[in-house]
Amino acid sequence: MTDATSTEAALTAVPPRVALVTGGSGGIGRVSAERLAADGMSVAVHYAGNRARADEVVAAITAAGGSAIAVGGDVADEVAMAAVFARVEEAFGGIDVVVHTAGQMLLSPLVDFDLDALDAMLRTNIRGTVVVDQLAARRVRSGGAIINFSSTVTRLAIPGYTGYAATKGAVDAMTLILARELRGRDITVNAIAPGPTATPLFLDGKDDATIAALSAAPPLERLGRPEDIAEQVAFLAGPARWVNGQVVYVNGGIA
Repeated sequence: MTDATSTEAALTAVPPRVALVTGGSGGIGRVSAERLAADGMSVAVHYAGNRARADEVVAAITAAGGSAIAVGGDVADEVAMAAVFARVEEAFGGIDVVVHTAGQMLLSPLVDFDLDALDAMLRTNIRGTVVVDQLAARRVRSGGAIINFSSTVTRLAIPGYTGYAATKGAVDAMTLILARELRGRDITVNAIAPGPTATPLFLDGKDDATIAALSAAPPLERLGRPEDIAEQVAFLAGPARWVNGQVVYVNGGIA
């Protein structure tokens, strides 16, 4: 290749696509961020309070040859998250994919649910999704994707999950409507609804018998792994241009 050809190729090279992963410092978010980076995207790893964990993800991505930065902010704070989006655009030139995994899961029978705890979960899971989706709808480039996170518990009616399932039902509604509101923008909007997945958030507080029962529930007879969910994230973020306005259940056939 001549110098002139090399220069021309450099000038016409397509820059990497850019993804922002909220809650990217741990669990499904971390594995999703690492998967998108492995697929060639530049990735912004979002955290709410633990900068050190986000820095670990960034270090792992860069050590593998990828490009990543850490960005922090409360997902329910529109000012903080606007600054996050601006930081990503400043670092990478734009945003193509937003993967919104950040959320809270607080469990209690409805009759005993502490209303202050419920308000906190509503703020993160519902208001936080509104804030992130609103900014994404304004700033994601044509050809991009917005991926929310729901949960299979919206279909399972498990006692103790009333509040959490209600917040994820709201995420489903927002996802389906936003996909239609973005008509003509060439931006897909979908939600992933994982089943029982072996993450710290899911395993916290569950005894061995409960985990064993949940592992046996899917026909595949195991808990999901974060990598199983990240595979679907990669699909919706990349080649799945004809999947739009859907809640995709990634649960091994549990429901």
